[in-house]
Amino acid sequence: MAGQKDISSEELLARILKSLDDDKAEDVVQIDLRGKSEMGDYMVVCSGRSTRPVTATSVKLVDALKQEYGRPCKAVGKGAGDWVLIDPGDLIVLLFSPD
Repeated sequence: MAGQKDISSEELLARILKSLDDDKAEDVVQIDLRGKSEMGDYMVVCSGRSTRPVTATSVKLVDALKQEYGRPCKAVGKGAGDWVLIDPGDLIVLLFSPD
């Protein structure tokens, strides 16, 4: 894709984990999918304190990945804030509210 920086999935994972840490995501778990699934190299699952932080964290992450790496991310579920799935290409990020 034009304007998209070529970075490894490990670099992308590190940036995502930093963003989640900065936004105080809770119970962050990273799952290595390399060689196990064609959906991506990693999956990151975490939660926020409530629906508002889940939505805000997802919006900030999507914006950061687009600005820094030129990666347009698909984000599903952020309307209600109960959960959000973000797909920046090589990884899948799932954010859940504590409910």
